[in-house]
Amino acid sequence: MTLTLKNLPLKKQHCMIVASVAFIAILTFVFDSSIADLFVYQHQLISQGELWRTFTGHFFHTNGFHLLFNLAALILLWALHGHFYSLKNYSLLFITSALICSAGLYYLSPDIRQYVGLSGVLHGIFVFGAIMDIRHQDKTGYLLFIGVWLKIAHEQFYGASKQVSTLINASVAIDAHLWGAIGGLIFSCCYLIYLFNRKK
Repeated sequence: MTLTLKNLPLKKQHCMIVASVAFIAILTFVFDSSIADLFVYQHQLISQGELWRTFTGHFFHTNGFHLLFNLAALILLWALHGHFYSLKNYSLLFITSALICSAGLYYLSPDIRQYVGLSGVLHGIFVFGAIMDIRHQDKTGYLLFIGVWLKIAHEQFYGASKQVSTLINASVAIDAHLWGAIGGLIFSCCYLIYLFNRKK
């Protein structure tokens, strides 16, 4: 699909939840010094029962560049696939990707003691959009789906871009991209089953 101003998904159900995510991320950045200690993903504190961090930590960022990169990706994905979004499916997609990303980090990447950023969830949202493209017989969906997994595989073997790490003033948590994408894949499969049963 060609992106133009006319075909941007501007209806309330397509953009409200995306705008809410962006707003929360901006708020957490503004008030970071006051609230980060209470809400950032920290492996040790989650082990002590502070489970809310597995969700809230995704809204925080290391610096302005990190926030801008993630907001730009959030908006681009909305522009590409926002016509597939609703308040319900996007909320569930976001929550599923966030929690599975955090679970993957906690249980399978325990060396990552602290994590912030939307990038893991964004990979899950990307996977969902690609699968919805495929479902609607848009051939670019196949390219996007294969492309995101090739990107993740490249990161797993060769690591993340050093330039990006320098800009965001932190190591890029490539495992978060993997687990977030898996979260998006799991949600997408469940969502397709739901759509199939509803159609029947």
